[in-house]
Amino acid sequence: MMKYGMLALWLFSLQTLALAADRSADEQAIRQIIAGIERGWEQGDGTPFRQTYLDFPGARYIESGGQNEGLNDLVSHHVEPEKDALEYLELDFANIEIHFEGDRFAWAVADTAVKGKVRKNGRVFDKTGYQTFLFRKVGDEWKVVHTHSSSRDRRPSKHKH
Repeated sequence: MMKYGMLALWLFSLQTLALAADRSADEQAIRQIIAGIERGWEQGDGTPFRQTYLDFPGARYIESGGQNEGLNDLVSHHVEPEKDALEYLELDFANIEIHFEGDRFAWAVADTAVKGKVRKNGRVFDKTGYQTFLFRKVGDEWKVVHTHSSSRDRRPSKHKH
């Protein structure tokens, strides 16, 4: 009997290791998607969005009180036009936390820092906040199904030099 118990424990350990490896691969895939989104925003390039977002009726992407309805609206009316509207855009997603609900749904939260300069009027902005991403696994690929960003002007440091 002990022999079968050891075999069951060994099989359970192998299964646990396989699940951990899958989860690690899933987490890495999601981190790569988020890195692509960061680059896409900074470069005004819709390609990472078109490759990693799931376009579906009712899709909405919310940013600091505004929203884009559908992937084409996000890319054509927001991401790509910023390339010409801004002299520069620096975006940083940090402290990314990824959470899985089963094996087909995940969500991530990240600290956000965004800086840029508006070409038309020279206004400089420097904001911090948070970004939430919702993901669904479609086939073997993770896809973004929703994003929500909230930011405000960076608060001055409370430390005096």
